[in-house]
Amino acid sequence: MMRRALVALFLLAGLCLANLRLYLKDGTWHVVREYQVQSDRVRYFSTERGDWEEIPLELVDLKKTAATIKQHEEKERADAKKADVEERAERAIRAEVEQIPVELGVYMVEGKTVKAIKKAETKIKDNKRRNILKVLSPIPMISGKATIEIDGEQSANVVNQDQPEFYIRLAAAERFAIAKLSTLKGNRVVDRVEIVPVTKEYVDNIEVLDVFRHQVDDGLYKIWPVKPLTPGEYAVVEYTDGTANVQAWDFAYKPGAATPK
Repeated sequence: MMRRALVALFLLAGLCLANLRLYLKDGTWHVVREYQVQSDRVRYFSTERGDWEEIPLELVDLKKTAATIKQHEEKERADAKKADVEERAERAIRAEVEQIPVELGVYMVEGKTVKAIKKAETKIKDNKRRNILKVLSPIPMISGKATIEIDGEQSANVVNQDQPEFYIRLAAAERFAIAKLSTLKGNRVVDRVEIVPVTKEYVDNIEVLDVFRHQVDDGLYKIWPVKPLTPGEYAVVEYTDGTANVQAWDFAYKPGAATPK
């Protein structure tokens, strides 16, 4: 009875696969499309010769053949599961991209939705003057030190999660990060700029945080802090080293703040 059960199992397994190996006890094998155990013989369809053939059962290593079939089936199931996972991941990425507007800028994640953050008006200030910065335009010539600031001590954009997530859509390859802002005379400082006396080169001093960056699409990135934030003022910044031209999208982290609706 047991032998008949094994025969039935091998038959079913053989019928489910194509181009499997029917192992012999001498270590060789036949490549077959299917096989059947019939009494003291094994009947198989040879893929090499395209016809049915028979071989004595005592020459066939049924255990190794069955084990190989099982491994093949497990691999097929694993591959199918992997393909399914990859397909779901691709669908999730497509859905993620579709929810981000095509306009350049920064978007803050609020639950299952995203909210556009208005770019802050950054200004450069030295001892004599204060000037509004324009995107990708050189800053006015300054001497010694200066600060790039945002008016006011607090941002209107508030998050209550200590590891908030943002999307940033760029027009070109620029550096970007999350920066910790300090306060100075009622304003928030994004960058403390130094001027090298002889070369007149700008040295940026932005307090950037360690962040995770994930490229979602061409020019579109997801960004969030590696470590939990401490309460305070922050900004997602886009900048080029040595230009003292920083674009900022400001926000504040306030634990316990009301969840945006």
